[in-house]
Amino acid sequence: MVRLILASQSPARTKLLAEAGIRHSVLVSDVDEDAVQARYGVTDPHDTALLLARAKAEAVAALPEAEGALVLGCDSVFEFDGEAHGKPYTAAVARERMLRMSGNSGVLHTGHWLVDCRDTDPDDGGEPGTGATLGTVASAEVTFLEMEPAEIDAYIATGEPLQCAGSFTIDGLGGAFIRKVDGDPHTVVGLSVSTLRDLLASANVRITDLWSA
Repeated sequence: MVRLILASQSPARTKLLAEAGIRHSVLVSDVDEDAVQARYGVTDPHDTALLLARAKAEAVAALPEAEGALVLGCDSVFEFDGEAHGKPYTAAVARERMLRMSGNSGVLHTGHWLVDCRDTDPDDGGEPGTGATLGTVASAEVTFLEMEPAEIDAYIATGEPLQCAGSFTIDGLGGAFIRKVDGDPHTVVGLSVSTLRDLLASANVRITDLWSA
């Protein structure tokens, strides 16, 4: 049986996989995102998303628990006015960003990285692994409605946007402020299922092999 490990602590990502019927487990990496970015000097939002997704996937793939499994790392970065916006963490940063985002558009980049940790020459005659380690970025443009300052303050008070790339969600309370999405909506949640399907195919695995019984 093919095993998929999600190298992310995001409840939204694991919920998305579960609702798509994709069997998986979660193993969180201890990657220091700021240290990774500082080491490689990557500032482009698109490339940053892929770099961090790879760092998470490879960190988990190096753990004993990942032996014989496929490991998927994901990371999202919101690009607005040419700037990369990760998690705001504080109410002040979230408010400043959302006031600027009101009535405007930005691009949410979600990096995906897959590592095949299965044995490439299994003794039991099972399906061999490919040794693949590859990734890609799925991007979607998000257009926001005009948001009143009081609405922004009420949203921030819930705590939801503080731990989200770009200071918003689409699958939670923040969905009320999104006018439209051009691209795969799953990308905005933080994991594109169709992108995962393509990556799995590169490792000779069909996504249907991971569907829950």
